[in-house]
Amino acid sequence: MDIRYSTGPNDVKRYTTEELRKEFLIQNLYQPDSVQAVYSHVDRMVVLGIMPVKETVPIDKGIDVWGNFGTNYFLERREAGVFNLGGPGVITADEESFELGFEDCLYITKGTKSVSFASKDAANPARFYLVSAPAHKACKTTFLSFADANKRPCGAEETANKRVINQFIHPDVLETCQLSMGLTQLAPGSVWNTMPAHTHERRMEVYTYFNIPEGNVVFHMMGQGQETRHIVMQNYDAVISPSWSIHAGCGTAAYTFIWAMGGENQAFDDMDNIAITDMR
Repeated sequence: MDIRYSTGPNDVKRYTTEELRKEFLIQNLYQPDSVQAVYSHVDRMVVLGIMPVKETVPIDKGIDVWGNFGTNYFLERREAGVFNLGGPGVITADEESFELGFEDCLYITKGTKSVSFASKDAANPARFYLVSAPAHKACKTTFLSFADANKRPCGAEETANKRVINQFIHPDVLETCQLSMGLTQLAPGSVWNTMPAHTHERRMEVYTYFNIPEGNVVFHMMGQGQETRHIVMQNYDAVISPSWSIHAGCGTAAYTFIWAMGGENQAFDDMDNIAITDMR
């Protein structure tokens, strides 16, 4: 498990491109029959990439659960959200199985002792993207198809940011302890996400970008509103966004991304907006 410690805005002002990428960028999440994990000390969020091919892969494969979390099993004091970004797959949580197609989601509650992941076709394996947050109460493990998401269209063609925010793990859809997750799709011809930009003083966020056409990239914007930086993202890359940082992006083509939030509250519109003309 890769451990990332918290960093402050004053330090990040002086980072080189390489230092920015090492601190915030998450790459190579999907390796055959393994669990790739990054533990961020920003609100103690954990990001996992699981790509089962020939095996059924347990959530804690290769992870020292006691050494990293001080618990007896991964979700003893955590909840998790999972999206499938690949071929058809199956998640088994405490002997209950859920089939996930492309862009389907599963919320897994605190106290789930056993979680495993499998693909239905080794030639077209599932890519399970998982984000986990600390939790103090148990809710209900729930499958959410793409049709189940709460859809919020926003943006416009004229500003190149026409998109639909699909809220999956969200208070308007189901109860969780603190985790919120959703999937935002940009319309063809639109490239900007989360613009005008904002910060969440009370929450951190993690983005992962996918459906990026071959030969294209996304420029992820981060940093303080008057001290912006960028990280160039490839398909399936993820990026950590502390509460003091903006989180926006501009692609060289349309794309899709998943956002995950954890922290003080779950109020989706609790944000500190920054006027576009005030950004530096």
